Amino acid sequence: MKLIALIAALVSAAEIAVEEGVLVGTVDNFDEIIADNKFVLVEFYAPWCGHCKSLAPEYAAAATALASNSDVKLVKVDATVEATLAQSFEVGGYPTLKFFKNGDKTGMEYGGGRTEDEIVAWITKKSGPPALSVSGADAANALKEENDVVFVTFGEDTTVFLAAADSYDAAVFAVLDAEAAAALDVQSGSAVLLKNFDNGRIEYDGDNTAEDMVKFVKLEGIPLVSEFNEETAPKIFGGDITQHLLMFAAKSDESFATEMAAFSAAAAQFKGETLFVLVDCDVEDNGRVLEFFGLKQEECTAVRLIQMGESMAKFKPPTDDLTTESFVALVKGVNDGSITKHLMSEDVEEGHSEGNILIITGKNFEGIAYNEDTHVLVEFYAPWCGHCKALEPTWAKLADHFADRDDIVIAKSDATTNEFDGVDVQGFPTLKFFPKGGDREVIDYEGGRDLESLIKFIESDGLEGNESAGEDDEDYDEEDYDDEDYEDDEEDDEDGHDEL
Repeated sequence: MKLIALIAALVSAAEIAVEEGVLVGTVDNFDEIIADNKFVLVEFYAPWCGHCKSLAPEYAAAATALASNSDVKLVKVDATVEATLAQSFEVGGYPTLKFFKNGDKTGMEYGGGRTEDEIVAWITKKSGPPALSVSGADAANALKEENDVVFVTFGEDTTVFLAAADSYDAAVFAVLDAEAAAALDVQSGSAVLLKNFDNGRIEYDGDNTAEDMVKFVKLEGIPLVSEFNEETAPKIFGGDITQHLLMFAAKSDESFATEMAAFSAAAAQFKGETLFVLVDCDVEDNGRVLEFFGLKQEECTAVRLIQMGESMAKFKPPTDDLTTESFVALVKGVNDGSITKHLMSEDVEEGHSEGNILIITGKNFEGIAYNEDTHVLVEFYAPWCGHCKALEPTWAKLADHFADRDDIVIAKSDATTNEFDGVDVQGFPTLKFFPKGGDREVIDYEGGRDLESLIKFIESDGLEGNESAGEDDEDYDEEDYDDEDYEDDEEDDEDGHDEL
């Protein structure tokens, strides 16, 4: 019986394919992989996904780097083939990465970056002790100097502290011995957040639960003003604060120090409620963030407020004043509703068109899209979007086809410079159909982008031809997952949809 069991185990193991050090997960072997390995990182991907293709070499390199650790395995699952498995983990975009620990089949969301080093660092932390053990004054001082934020404790009972450390990855947690605690002035039984900004340190005085400790570190572990860059973006977007006040300013300007002082003073009044963010106009890569808010380089210094979420509502201050009082007034005005959402719009003359394509702006949108006497099909595009450019010839032919129909309008709008109340544009191109009639129904077009499919859809009054193009059609597929919000994604994904 032992021999039979051994043979069965060997046969089972042989069924798990390995590609570049990464296990290939399937419905048949997934449970076995999770049960037989202490730490497992799984990537659910789609072959056509641009982000997945970019991740693939980094993921394989990380698997190679971690190969010496027999407790850790990296797995990839083709979600278009293993659809049932992907659905069981509610995979809604690609790539989706989940981490499994000690045979727990529920999995947790991966919280690291997408480079080899970031993947290795994240897994190393999750597979090792949740907190560092620090002994001696020299080690304690080095810990403080080498980390922007570190949460430390000293005492006999560290159970809750270690549980918090195990559940949060964006800060360093450390348990001190007596000598290290003395060097950092940490009393027995206490926990202290040390940081190299603002007030430098703050004692924890919460209700001593892991959840409350994590909440405390999230709140106190970010500066009063966070500078937007690649390193800070995960903390900005991954935090619990969804209302952000952004100041677009050039550090090279003589007025920067004064403006920053005023901005920081206002930030102190809304700590934990509104996140204050600096976007340096001197940084070329921030140009797309300026564009997202309808700003140009020469308009710096400027301030805008955004409420993260599906609507991505933006607000503009009533004045150009750059004082603490004006920043406070903007936040309070948004909170009490006296300052309403700001919608960008180009200044384009009424009735402007390109050939037979009508140009829609924020200002004329209402009158055109909701005209009760016409069907209106709108392409919301971005000038830099490769998929939008590919659609241009077909869109022009579509407009020509219906040129003699007064009741049908083919239109387009640059959604990087125009915004529309009640219309959510999350990626490019977004196609929306506004049928004639008075009920203001809006239909998201998800059918094929060929001329025949578009004509069929319009001629059927939006009732036919709106079926998804399907997994095998690279012209339109499910959106790639993108965890960057007002940092636009410049990459053209092969799903036929560029992320906003």
